[in-house]
Amino acid sequence: MKFNWGTGIVIAFGLFMIFILSFVYKVQSNQKYDNELVTKEYYKKEALVQGDIEKQENANALTNKLKIEKTSEGVKIQFPADFDFSKINGKVSLYRPSSQKLDFEIPISLSSPHLLIPKSNLADGLWDISIDWEYDGVKYLNKDSFRME
Repeated sequence: MKFNWGTGIVIAFGLFMIFILSFVYKVQSNQKYDNELVTKEYYKKEALVQGDIEKQENANALTNKLKIEKTSEGVKIQFPADFDFSKINGKVSLYRPSSQKLDFEIPISLSSPHLLIPKSNLADGLWDISIDWEYDGVKYLNKDSFRME
């Protein structure tokens, strides 16, 4: 068999195809590279967008706004001081963009004007936090992102 430019190009092309196909197989079969939807009920959540916009407008209209700060103990959510914290209810949703398995929700049940999410519950990396809360029949929504290290 004679080895010339044509044979070399065909061999190189074949090796390249094998490399690409093995890479695709590795990505599709490895759990580390999960390519799932952002949330389970994505389309149902999309229908509630207008309600979320109104809740965010209510939160932005407050004179004393909700504060989210990262501390050495974890993430501290400080509710407005002029609100009676015992009348606040709702939920805190923590969403990890890189892994749906780390997402979780915490119901808001306050014994002080702040809520602390311990650092031990949060893996290192980027987190999106959504605080959906209600006070005296008015609904509020605060969203933010932070990085745990």
